[in-house]
Amino acid sequence: MQLALIEALVIAGMLVAVITLGIVVFGSRRRVGQLKRSSAEITQEEQRVFDFLHGLGAAFSEGVPAGELHRLIVEGAEHILKATGGALYLTDRSGENLLPAFLSKNCPPLVVLPPNLTAGGAESYLRLRAIPLGEGIVGEAGVSSEPRFLRRKTDLPEELVTQGLGSLVIGPLHYRHKLLGVLVLCRGADQDPFSDSKLELFRAILEQSAFALFNQAIHLAAGEKHALDRDIQIARDIQKILLPSDAPELPGYQLSGLNLPAKTLSGDYFDFLPVDDDHIGIAIADVSGKGVPAALIMAMCRGALRSQSRGERSPAAVLRSVNRQLYPDMKEDMFISMAYVVLNRHTGEALLARAGHDAPLLFRAATGEVECLNPKGMAVGIDSGGVFDRFCADFSFRFEPGDLLLLYTDGITEALNAAGEEFGIQRLNTQLKDNLAEAASETLHRLARSVQSFAGSQPQHDDITLIALRKSTTS
Repeated sequence: MQLALIEALVIAGMLVAVITLGIVVFGSRRRVGQLKRSSAEITQEEQRVFDFLHGLGAAFSEGVPAGELHRLIVEGAEHILKATGGALYLTDRSGENLLPAFLSKNCPPLVVLPPNLTAGGAESYLRLRAIPLGEGIVGEAGVSSEPRFLRRKTDLPEELVTQGLGSLVIGPLHYRHKLLGVLVLCRGADQDPFSDSKLELFRAILEQSAFALFNQAIHLAAGEKHALDRDIQIARDIQKILLPSDAPELPGYQLSGLNLPAKTLSGDYFDFLPVDDDHIGIAIADVSGKGVPAALIMAMCRGALRSQSRGERSPAAVLRSVNRQLYPDMKEDMFISMAYVVLNRHTGEALLARAGHDAPLLFRAATGEVECLNPKGMAVGIDSGGVFDRFCADFSFRFEPGDLLLLYTDGITEALNAAGEEFGIQRLNTQLKDNLAEAASETLHRLARSVQSFAGSQPQHDDITLIALRKSTTS
């Protein structure tokens, strides 16, 4: 009897052990299955992240347009976090608003829609709607420092829930402490909300997306600068055509001009104008400012001067006409200083009119001295004509054999050396007498070298233009 009882207990113990072992095995297999599924999910998630990063890298290597990069960011982030919709907003130039850059088709409205909008009208409204920083869930994300989840029951405005929004994850796109925009991923009202465990993953998406957007902005800026540099160089080539390449033949005289721009484009202008068979016009001008605006005004000045000079022997009359023609189109902060000489090539008689320009210098060969020709005159573009016409008048002088007339812009007299000293008018007088050459062109090049030697390593801050007219000693 006792033996039977012992056997029964042994059998019962064995059954319990078998059942327990079965439970353990079943539990282990279940945990193994869960681990396999978890491992598979992690592998899939890693693959989705890799695909996202690969897509951003390919975008740069292939030079995709900005709109394509925006789509890649939103759709790639949707794929990683299994969102049903997404949106990318970027800051505008003012830095005070967020503009929609890409809205996926299934993204619920993130702003409250006005009533009575049609489906097409709602789409247009969302794609055009700028969101001020700090306004609504998108604007608030722009002024926050961290991403966050918003869920239907606790965080979202009822109006947005009514429009189909169930939950979202949203965060700012920062790079080097600068806000570039806001990225949003959404799920509909009938879907499970995002889990908090995905927040770090979303943070990584934000970092990579901000890096991609910043680098594309740098790339676009470099491309725009390259295009601008190319356009400016073309403008410089055109400007060279507008300036005379060679002086006209003038029996009994030597005539030469030299232009040294401080930048690619010059605001200085000089020209040699055929007035009639007996007279030639010599003009020099300096537009206030530098660069593209000054170059455009210079082109306008050239056209006006050429249209008014033909057949007109009075330089003052020409400058009055030029002023009346240009004044209506001149900005208040811009003006043109000009000096215009009309020479009778047979008699040596000349007339000079000034419009606020530096006084020309006349070297007299007979005395070895330099005269400053300083008739009155105000700059072009300041007055409509009433005051300008009263000040602008002809000043007469005569060329004698060996005399040299120097017209120049203030880029030469205002050139600075390392000590902050200006080249100045007195130094120009001295250098003119010390650097006279038989050829007028050589005199100009010697003067230019004198200024460059004076300035040393100091950069040229203003355009330099010189014109020399010398009467031959054999005339």
